[in-house]
Amino acid sequence: MSKQEQIRTMDRVNATLKQRYGRERRFRRFGFFAVLLGLTFVGLMFLSIISKGYSAFQQTRILMDIEFTESIIDPAGEREYAVLSSANYAGLIKQSLRALYPEVKGRKEKRELYAIVSNGAPLVLREKVLADPALIGTRTQLWLPADDDIDMLIKGHIDRTVPESERRIKDNVVAWIEKLEADQKIEKFFNLTFLTGGDSREPELAGIGGAVMGSLYTLIITLLLSFPMGVAAAVYLEEFAPRNRWTDLVEVNINNLAAVPSIVFGLLGLAVFINFFGLPRSAPLVGGMVLTLMTLPTIIIASRAALKAVPPSIREAALGVGASKMQAVFHHVLPLSMPGMLTGTIIGMAQALGETAPLLMIGMVAFIVDIPGGAMDPATVLPVQIFLWADSPERAFMEKTSAAIMVLLGFLIVMNVLAVILRKRFERRW
Repeated sequence: MSKQEQIRTMDRVNATLKQRYGRERRFRRFGFFAVLLGLTFVGLMFLSIISKGYSAFQQTRILMDIEFTESIIDPAGEREYAVLSSANYAGLIKQSLRALYPEVKGRKEKRELYAIVSNGAPLVLREKVLADPALIGTRTQLWLPADDDIDMLIKGHIDRTVPESERRIKDNVVAWIEKLEADQKIEKFFNLTFLTGGDSREPELAGIGGAVMGSLYTLIITLLLSFPMGVAAAVYLEEFAPRNRWTDLVEVNINNLAAVPSIVFGLLGLAVFINFFGLPRSAPLVGGMVLTLMTLPTIIIASRAALKAVPPSIREAALGVGASKMQAVFHHVLPLSMPGMLTGTIIGMAQALGETAPLLMIGMVAFIVDIPGGAMDPATVLPVQIFLWADSPERAFMEKTSAAIMVLLGFLIVMNVLAVILRKRFERRW
């Protein structure tokens, strides 16, 4: 090529250089705008959830003078457990409210007055008497949970300035609450029941404790089953399996299973584990087995990728000093690939924690009040609990739903951060 031709070629390159740089800058701007837009929507979602759910971590309580009248609790004075547990503790609360508002006379007004206290308040008195029968015959001040409508009023979710016809609480009830506020007998406390209690038909008594324990048992079963099987399958397919059409078929099916909708695994669990093997419905054991089927492809794929990342020189060096194939894999390759396997497993567990559809199919959508004590007890999980509360019409359950989503997102963030920390802590650069 002559010098003149080289000059013409450079001129043509320089003529398009500015245009190519301009395209690169526009592409960068579009990419930055896409990331910014995504972060904005995620931020708005978090802001919406937090603004609706943070108040669920507080509970409104009313200070009441409770007289533990012996004639109501234990007329015979025998202090037997059966008598104390079945006493009319609601009558004690009604007696205290009548003393607090002596001007309330009509039957309808009395029903409205009694309704400002939660239906679960008598259970609080029952627990205290059973724990300390010496309370019988004494007068004590106790903070008792308010009804969910009163709770919403105190938290500002019900506007007391609008006309009576446009809100759930009548003017006379608002006047009673304002009297309690003036006397400093109604306050907001940290809602420990929300974190430790089971589900309830009453919003002010509902908690996520049962769902959290159900999720914990389910994830433990999933981890105990999926991690050993996933790692073993990955090691066999990557290190020992012959390369033929059968192993190719297995690999294709594993990749396809990772994209199967999760509800299909729920149908499989319903057909096999419940209908064929007769395992109990709503049990974390069955839920863990179903989620194991769902997370196995993810763990196998991640584990195989971790094994491939180990340089062949590691294997060759081990074999060169006389190690067997199994010794080379289990003493050298597997320990070096374990951080990547753990990262994939944690991501699979995070995916399992947020699943709802497969667990609905095996009955974990049941209304469970008690905290499960084991993997065979009836239970629900946190995503299913959110699903149930989201379908409830009460305004207080909307608050609980958002708060439960906050807790679930917190668990997911912690698990993903743990995966990142493990990868940064143990990964090796070759």
